[in-house]
Formats: sequence, structure tokens, C-alpha cells
Amino acid sequence: MNRTRYIVNDLIELCFDADKMAFVSGPRQVGKTTMAKALLQERGNGHYYNWDETKFRRLWTKDPSQVIPQQASETQPLIILDEIHKATLWKRSIKGIYDTLLNPCNILVTGSAKLDVYRRGSDSLLGRYHHFRMHPFSLAELTQRNEFTEPDLLVDYIFQDSIKAAKTDFEILQQLEKFGPFPEPFLGQSTRKLRLWQRSRIERLIREDLRDLSRLPELSQVEMLASILPERVSYSLGLNSLARDLEVSYNTIKRWLSYLKALYYHFEVKPYHRNLPRSIKKEGKLYLWDWSEVVEPGPRFENLIGSHLLKYCHYCHDTGYGDFELRYIRNKEKKEIDFLITKDRKPWLPIEVKLNDEQPSPNWSQFMKFLKCSHAIQVVRKRGVFNIINNDDYSLLIISADKLLQYLI
Repeated sequence: MNRTRYIVNDLIELCFDADKMAFVSGPRQVGKTTMAKALLQERGNGHYYNWDETKFRRLWTKDPSQVIPQQASETQPLIILDEIHKATLWKRSIKGIYDTLLNPCNILVTGSAKLDVYRRGSDSLLGRYHHFRMHPFSLAELTQRNEFTEPDLLVDYIFQDSIKAAKTDFEILQQLEKFGPFPEPFLGQSTRKLRLWQRSRIERLIREDLRDLSRLPELSQVEMLASILPERVSYSLGLNSLARDLEVSYNTIKRWLSYLKALYYHFEVKPYHRNLPRSIKKEGKLYLWDWSEVVEPGPRFENLIGSHLLKYCHYCHDTGYGDFELRYIRNKEKKEIDFLITKDRKPWLPIEVKLNDEQPSPNWSQFMKFLKCSHAIQVVRKRGVFNIINNDDYSLLIISADKLLQYLI
């Protein structure tokens, strides 16, 4: 299946056309290398380098500037540096290359670990690049039935029922829920292949990527931590509980989780608390980048929705539409709204997730008067649901997931 990934046009418009470098980070096996090589093939001029190749490491160590073509050409070359953040003082070297270019050249840097993890000892590249976070497949990207809707128009479009979902959309959503969002297992459509891929991914993530990032000696214990995290999805991180289960200190668990987060194994959704009475302020909720590891239907579906919302927030933030963040709301009485998208640090769109319950959650009345949002959404897995309930201060839309997710990215 050949498809153009969702950030390609933005890389070209915001970076290459503006003579800036593009940094793309994301989980291992999300499709960064495939996307980069497709761009290179389309360009027809340039080179792909990977830090894991011995020949390239020797070249970079001797003289990083040798990766740049010395002769001018009619077509501007594209130089791809994959996993270059593993090199010592890599940012300083790239800064030197960029600042001394004799001929026009586009540079694309990709990495499976968060590129900002490796800042120590490197000079700032501020103003020379834009950073994009690449996510795996989503429903909107797979169906490609909708152009990206800018945030200023998104809520109105959703409430106007602007997109009519097809039966195939629901079927694709079911496949996403079962096989997860990563290209290889999703396109493989095989439970056996999925299990083998999951096992290989976790082993490589911990035994290779985590080893390179942290030099931790306790890799087997980190593997044990990763094995129990799917059971904690949609719940508070509970660091003290995890520390007791693994018989290590609170600080050790916190450090291990920060490494796994940096390697895109899981992500944390922080609580929103401003102006909300008796709201909690510290307990983040845990979700996995690959929700196919989650066994229970409720948490798996909530993880799927949260991942789609996070992808939309990251895309809007990275491409300049505003400061978007994904949060959730919970008070000390344990009443909760699963997700809240904030725009420029203010509540923008609250979303509650239910498997099958089409009745409005009682928690809406608890929080909406303080959020001061004019619209709210309750998303359900069931197909064919679209019901607007108008209240005094806000409108609540109860909508099927296969309809809602079409409006995102």
C-alpha cells in the first residue's frame, strides 16, 4: 500500500521551501525511514545516511561536511541523516554544516528517540529547523477522505455533521483497534504476525535503544516494567505502586518511565486544574503508543481515542496552528472527563469516551460550568450515533468514533 504520509507537505512547505532543516522524531517502525526514502526518490538527488552503518560513522567522525555534495546542481539535493542523534555533539556538527553551506541543500534529520533528549553538550540550532513528531496511522490518514480542518473550523464542522461516515470507515476502525496503528502489523492483518512484531519491538526498544540512551544495567527489570504497563492504561501512573511491585525505589521507577517515554513506548496525559475546584494537579494517566498491547476493551478504546487526539494536538502545535495540549480532568471525588484539548493553555474541547453508553455522562454537569467551553463531545464505539443535546451553557454531541476521528489528522 503506497501512501503519502500526513506530514510530507508540511516538511516541504515549512522547511525545505524556507531553507530550514526538518527534524522528524517518532516511535521506532512508525515509517520515518520509508517516508524519508520516498522523498529522496521523488527528489532524485541527494543521499540517505544511517548512523547504524559503520561506513557512515567513520565518514562523520572524520569530517561531517563530507555528507554534503560539494558541486552545485540544478536540483537541490536532499540529505537524510537517520539516527544521527546517537553521535557525540551531533547538533554542533550539524550547525557547522548548515552555517557553512556553499550550495543550497535540504537536510532531513530523523530519529526514533526524542531528539531533544540529546541536548547535553550540543549548541543550539534555534531558528535553523522545525521539529515534527510523527505518529503512526490514524483513521483519517488511512481513509484519506477528508482534508485537514483547521482548529478554528473543526468544532463547527463536527457539529454540522459535515462528513458522512461509510461502512468501510467502521471496518477500518475495527482493524485499527485490533492490530494497532503501526504500519507493519496493521498492513499484515495477522494476529500471529502482530504478536511476533510486538515481541520484537519491545526487545529492540529496551535491549538496543534504551541501552544506547541510558546505559542502564537493569534492562531485564525494565522489560518487566514494560510488561505490566498495558494493565495500567487509562489509569493514574501510580509510581509508588509500581515501585513496590518491582521492589525498587520511587526515583528509579520515575527514571525508567522517563526513558520509556522518551523512546515512545508510552505517553502521559497530565491533569488540567486551573479554576477547577478540588481538581487533582499531579497524577498523570498512562497510555501506550501501540494500543494493541492493551487487553481490556474499555482501556484499549480509550487509548485509541487518546492517541488520535494527541496526534491532532502534536500536528497543530508542530505546524504552527497554536499551542495545543492533551489533558484530562479529575477531581478529588474521582469524577472525571477523559480528555480535554487545551488551546494556548485554555480549555478548548472536552471529550469523554464510552464504549457503548449513549446517555450523557453525569460528569458533564460537574465540570462544564467551570470549563466555560461552548461545545463538548462524548464519543462511543457504536456505529451510526450522532445526537446533539443543547444545554443552557453548552452543546453536547454524542458521536460514533468512526465519524469523529475522520475530522482529525
